[in-house]
Amino acid sequence: MEVDGELAGSVTGLIIRSGPEALHHTWSEVTADGYLTTHEPDGNTLYIADLCVRPKYRKLGLGKELVQSLYHVVVEQKLERLLGAGRMPGYHLMADRMTAEEYLAGVVAGRWTDPVITFLLRCGRVPVTVVADYLEDEESGNYAALMEWKNPFYK
Repeated sequence: MEVDGELAGSVTGLIIRSGPEALHHTWSEVTADGYLTTHEPDGNTLYIADLCVRPKYRKLGLGKELVQSLYHVVVEQKLERLLGAGRMPGYHLMADRMTAEEYLAGVVAGRWTDPVITFLLRCGRVPVTVVADYLEDEESGNYAALMEWKNPFYK
Protein backbone atom coordinates (compact mmCIF):
# COMPACT_ATOMS: atom_id res chain seq x y z
CA MET A 1 0.00 0.00 0.00
CA GLU A 2 1.35 3.41 -0.96
CA VAL A 3 0.66 6.90 0.33
CA ASP A 4 1.80 9.71 -1.96
CA GLY A 5 4.13 7.31 -3.77
CA GLU A 6 5.78 6.02 -0.60
CA LEU A 7 5.39 2.47 0.66
CA ALA A 8 3.24 2.77 3.79
CA GLY A 9 2.38 -0.86 4.53
CA SER A 10 2.22 -4.36 3.20
CA VAL A 11 0.65 -7.73 3.84
CA THR A 12 1.91 -11.13 2.73
CA GLY A 13 -0.21 -14.25 2.68
CA LEU A 14 -0.31 -17.76 1.33
CA ILE A 15 -2.92 -20.46 0.99
CA ILE A 16 -2.50 -23.52 3.17
CA ARG A 17 -4.50 -26.58 4.10
CA SER A 18 -5.40 -26.17 7.74
CA GLY A 19 -7.49 -28.07 10.24
CA PRO A 20 -7.60 -28.68 13.99
CA GLU A 21 -4.46 -30.82 13.81
CA ALA A 22 -2.44 -27.90 12.41
CA LEU A 23 -3.13 -25.39 15.17
CA HIS A 24 0.27 -25.66 16.83
CA HIS A 25 2.96 -24.62 14.40
CA THR A 26 5.75 -22.09 14.20
CA TRP A 27 6.00 -19.17 11.81
CA SER A 28 9.02 -20.87 10.31
CA GLU A 29 7.10 -24.11 9.66
CA VAL A 30 4.04 -22.52 8.09
CA THR A 31 6.03 -20.14 5.86
CA ALA A 32 9.04 -22.36 5.07
CA ASP A 33 11.32 -19.87 6.83
CA GLY A 34 9.65 -17.01 4.96
CA TYR A 35 10.12 -18.50 1.47
CA LEU A 36 6.37 -19.37 1.26
CA THR A 37 7.05 -22.63 -0.57
CA THR A 38 4.32 -24.13 1.63
CA HIS A 39 1.68 -22.37 -0.51
CA GLU A 40 -1.03 -24.87 -1.50
CA PRO A 41 -3.34 -23.47 -4.22
CA ASP A 42 -6.05 -26.02 -3.34
CA GLY A 43 -5.90 -25.27 0.40
CA ASN A 44 -8.78 -24.02 2.53
CA THR A 45 -7.12 -21.17 4.48
CA LEU A 46 -5.47 -17.87 3.62
CA TYR A 47 -2.63 -17.49 6.11
CA ILE A 48 -1.15 -14.09 6.96
CA ALA A 49 2.62 -14.47 7.02
CA ASP A 50 3.34 -10.78 7.61
CA LEU A 51 1.47 -7.51 8.11
CA CYS A 52 3.25 -4.23 8.64
CA VAL A 53 2.61 -0.50 8.47
CA ARG A 54 5.40 2.04 8.75
CA PRO A 55 5.26 3.87 12.09
CA LYS A 56 4.55 7.28 10.53
CA TYR A 57 1.45 5.83 8.81
CA ARG A 58 0.00 4.03 11.82
CA LYS A 59 -3.29 5.23 13.32
CA LEU A 60 -4.64 6.01 9.84
CA GLY A 61 -6.54 2.73 9.47
CA LEU A 62 -4.19 1.33 6.82
CA GLY A 63 -3.56 -1.91 8.72
CA LYS A 64 -7.28 -2.51 9.04
CA GLU A 65 -7.71 -1.86 5.31
CA LEU A 66 -5.00 -4.41 4.53
CA VAL A 67 -6.65 -7.04 6.74
CA GLN A 68 -10.09 -6.34 5.30
CA SER A 69 -8.71 -6.68 1.77
CA LEU A 70 -7.75 -10.24 2.72
CA TYR A 71 -11.32 -10.94 3.87
CA HIS A 72 -12.39 -10.12 0.32
CA VAL A 73 -9.78 -12.54 -1.05
CA VAL A 74 -11.04 -15.28 1.29
CA VAL A 75 -14.62 -14.77 0.05
CA GLU A 76 -13.62 -14.49 -3.63
CA GLN A 77 -11.47 -17.61 -3.48
CA LYS A 78 -14.17 -19.50 -1.55
CA LEU A 79 -11.77 -20.27 1.28
CA GLU A 80 -12.88 -21.38 4.74
CA ARG A 81 -11.04 -18.72 6.71
CA LEU A 82 -8.26 -16.23 7.20
CA LEU A 83 -5.73 -17.38 9.79
CA GLY A 84 -2.61 -15.89 11.27
CA ALA A 85 -0.80 -15.47 14.54
CA GLY A 86 -0.37 -12.19 16.34
CA ARG A 87 2.54 -11.29 18.54
CA MET A 88 1.62 -10.32 22.09
CA PRO A 89 4.17 -7.55 22.73
CA GLY A 90 2.55 -6.47 26.00
CA TYR A 91 2.86 -9.92 27.54
CA HIS A 92 6.40 -9.39 28.86
CA LEU A 93 5.03 -6.76 31.26
CA MET A 94 2.77 -9.37 32.91
CA ALA A 95 4.54 -12.67 32.26
CA ASP A 96 5.66 -12.99 35.87
CA ARG A 97 2.02 -12.85 37.05
CA MET A 98 0.11 -14.93 34.49
CA THR A 99 0.27 -17.40 31.64
CA ALA A 100 0.11 -16.32 28.02
CA GLU A 101 -3.42 -17.78 27.85
CA GLU A 102 -4.52 -15.67 30.83
CA TYR A 103 -2.95 -12.60 29.23
CA LEU A 104 -4.82 -13.20 25.97
CA ALA A 105 -8.10 -13.77 27.85
CA GLY A 106 -7.61 -10.43 29.63
CA VAL A 107 -7.05 -8.62 26.33
CA VAL A 108 -10.14 -10.27 24.81
CA ALA A 109 -12.20 -9.31 27.89
CA GLY A 110 -11.00 -5.71 27.61
CA ARG A 111 -9.19 -5.67 30.98
CA TRP A 112 -6.07 -4.34 29.21
CA THR A 113 -4.91 -3.67 25.67
CA ASP A 114 -2.12 -5.12 23.59
CA PRO A 115 -0.85 -3.21 20.55
CA VAL A 116 -1.17 -6.19 18.19
CA ILE A 117 -3.94 -8.36 19.66
CA THR A 118 -6.30 -5.43 20.33
CA PHE A 119 -5.78 -4.30 16.73
CA LEU A 120 -6.57 -7.78 15.38
CA LEU A 121 -9.70 -8.00 17.55
CA ARG A 122 -10.86 -4.64 16.17
CA CYS A 123 -10.36 -6.05 12.67
CA GLY A 124 -12.78 -8.89 13.45
CA ARG A 125 -10.29 -11.65 14.17
CA VAL A 126 -11.09 -14.19 16.89
CA PRO A 127 -8.50 -16.05 19.00
CA VAL A 128 -8.23 -19.80 18.39
CA THR A 129 -5.34 -20.72 20.69
CA VAL A 130 -2.02 -19.57 22.07
CA VAL A 131 1.02 -21.04 20.35
CA ALA A 132 4.27 -21.43 22.29
CA ASP A 133 7.59 -20.90 20.50
CA TYR A 134 5.81 -19.45 17.46
CA LEU A 135 8.45 -16.83 16.71
CA GLU A 136 11.55 -15.65 18.52
CA ASP A 137 10.16 -12.54 20.18
CA GLU A 138 11.32 -11.42 23.61
CA GLU A 139 8.35 -9.09 24.24
CA SER A 140 5.86 -11.90 23.61
CA GLY A 141 7.90 -14.54 25.43
CA ASN A 142 7.93 -16.37 22.06
CA TYR A 143 4.14 -16.82 22.30
CA ALA A 144 1.60 -15.78 19.70
CA ALA A 145 -2.17 -15.77 19.56
CA LEU A 146 -3.43 -17.76 16.59
CA MET A 147 -6.44 -15.81 15.34
CA GLU A 148 -8.96 -16.40 12.58
CA TRP A 149 -11.78 -14.86 10.61
CA LYS A 150 -14.28 -17.40 9.30
CA ASN A 151 -15.79 -16.83 5.87
CA PRO A 152 -19.53 -16.44 6.50
CA PHE A 153 -20.22 -17.57 2.91
CA TYR A 154 -18.13 -20.76 3.05
CA LYS A 155 -20.05 -23.93 2.25
